Amino acid sequence: MNSRLTNILLLIIFSLSISAQTTVTYLTDTVGWRGQLDSVQTIGEISVVANRHAEVIPVQHLEGKQLQSLAVQSVADAVRYFSGIQIKDYGGVGGLKTVDLRSMGTNHLGVFYDGIEIGNAQNGVVDLGKFSMDNIEQISLYNGQKSEIFQPAKDFGSAGTLYIKTRRPRFKKGKDYNVEVAMKGGSFGLANPSVLYEQKINDNISASANLEYTFATGKYPFRYRRVLPSGTVAWDTTAVRENGDIQAWRAEAGVFGASDRGKWHAKAYYYDSEKGIPGAIVNNVWKNSQRQWDRNFFVQSSWQQTYFEKYDLQINAKYSLDQMRYLNPDTTLMYLDNRFTQQEIYLSCANRYYIFPIWEVALSADYQLNWLNSNMPEFVNPLRNTFLLAAATALKWKWIKAEASVLGTFVWDKLRLPSKITPEASANSQHFTPTAAISYQPLLKENWYIRAFYKRIFRMPTFNDLYYTDVGNISLKPEYTNQYNIGMSYDKQWRNMTISDVGGKVDAYYISVDDKIIAIPKGNSQYRWQMINLGHVEIKGMDANAYIQFTFPYHIGLKVNVNYTYQQAIDLSNPNDELTYRKQIAYIPWHSGSAVVNMSWKGLSVNYSFVYVGERYQNSANIPVNYVQPWYTHDMALSYIHQWEKIGMQLSLEMNNMLNQQYEVIVNYPMPGRNFRAVAKIML
Repeated sequence: MNSRLTNILLLIIFSLSISAQTTVTYLTDTVGWRGQLDSVQTIGEISVVANRHAEVIPVQHLEGKQLQSLAVQSVADAVRYFSGIQIKDYGGVGGLKTVDLRSMGTNHLGVFYDGIEIGNAQNGVVDLGKFSMDNIEQISLYNGQKSEIFQPAKDFGSAGTLYIKTRRPRFKKGKDYNVEVAMKGGSFGLANPSVLYEQKINDNISASANLEYTFATGKYPFRYRRVLPSGTVAWDTTAVRENGDIQAWRAEAGVFGASDRGKWHAKAYYYDSEKGIPGAIVNNVWKNSQRQWDRNFFVQSSWQQTYFEKYDLQINAKYSLDQMRYLNPDTTLMYLDNRFTQQEIYLSCANRYYIFPIWEVALSADYQLNWLNSNMPEFVNPLRNTFLLAAATALKWKWIKAEASVLGTFVWDKLRLPSKITPEASANSQHFTPTAAISYQPLLKENWYIRAFYKRIFRMPTFNDLYYTDVGNISLKPEYTNQYNIGMSYDKQWRNMTISDVGGKVDAYYISVDDKIIAIPKGNSQYRWQMINLGHVEIKGMDANAYIQFTFPYHIGLKVNVNYTYQQAIDLSNPNDELTYRKQIAYIPWHSGSAVVNMSWKGLSVNYSFVYVGERYQNSANIPVNYVQPWYTHDMALSYIHQWEKIGMQLSLEMNNMLNQQYEVIVNYPMPGRNFRAVAKIML
């Protein structure tokens, strides 16, 4: 134990000491240092694509004014506007919100916060509802991985990746500090104050600190109606959602710097919440008493430097501590007071070398240590060592850009029983997985690209899958995915024209998921379950996006963005099961989409957004009793920004679910109807 604490302290010292290693000039948003921007960050404009030629693998962005104008409370609300995404939302401000990309499952999506992955070795799920939009400046979604070989090995290790980029300090000429004080309030008892402070320490270093508090009663009215397959109304009533309250604190602090040849940052993050768990409405149970407490802390840092114009080095480090307590005081069911503590140490070293200006190679090595403790009886307290090694190469010549990589993953688990330590664990495994991608530009003078990629990757069974008391199965194998994608994108820009930007992109894909991990009843009991490798899923789909931007006289602007997704995700697990074989898997609609329309005039903007999710079934038995109706929401936001010399003001009024539609994302978890939110922000 003493040696482990020593390692943690050394890691924290290393993470924070990076900030003292280089004297630099802050230079934002460049990852390559040879005049090649890897991502263009134009705050105040709609940015649909990054470096257009770099889109070897499909990517979607939300940033700038478009991100600010959406009527959203959390990151989960924002990513609804990406194509290929399905949100599992259990309702309310504090309800669990997870993301499923292209029907592969929540566990196959890697979530990265300022370039370093957010881990959860316990169950593999990242609750995006915890991440406020208060200091987020960009959200990017990649199918596969980033179109960039200079990155940690972790970035190669997921079927899809979501990158959350927080705000970096920027100062106007003559200013050496920024202050923002905001207050958000709205329906269901929402009170959400926050404060942000940024300080320019010198020409080379800047710092920021952000504090936010969220409170909501979570009580909202809903209508609960069920119609039997015969058309008879089984019940139709109204009620108020109970036990959906939340209190949460979030604090972040960071130090940033950069130079002509390098950049670095160090960040500390803390989140503390207590919330009720409303539970499913079944058997006339309208109120639940379960509670959950979460405490999440991490410190991380990243340092990057270029040497001799040809060699780049990046070092990342992170330590995280996550504590969760789940309380079920209802003794008529089963009294539970389960507490879990998981910790993670992560180190990464990435290297890139330019053999020629058009040809680069990269080698990345990562090490990750995870361990989980619990107060549950007979819990084995697992410990996992993970070593990742990625080799990649990229070629860019005139109209062609190609990338290829191979990732080696080596995992060793150790079970730490209360009475002894045993090295025996089934998760010990070694895997090599490749990726290949190519982009072709038919006309050098046009932003028209045709692209394709293939990726094979897997996800390790989580600690819960393997070792959860009386549920886990230590014989589980990893869950593999094979992705095939072909698509194209086009963009055209004009100056001094009414239509200033128009474009779109479309991708068709085929995905197979093998050895899918599912839960089945254990014996004849419906209260005891076991995890097994049984599932096989095949997914065929298409993602499409189109956008247009108008610039009218008198400073009037109009921007329209439309997304559409088609998915056929069929269950091929058991040919002998007529109910489920070759049927659509649970909660995946055939059709879904979104639209965003923004009109602006000077400091005034009006934003309309629409989200649609088509018909689906609550499990792979596509029978009438499992049918789930389509749902859609209309949201509207009005925002005004004004500047008085050195003081800025922003006022916003939002109305969500304007038509007061009664719907469920997850069956028996009713969502809020029409609701409002107001935002007032002062900027100094």
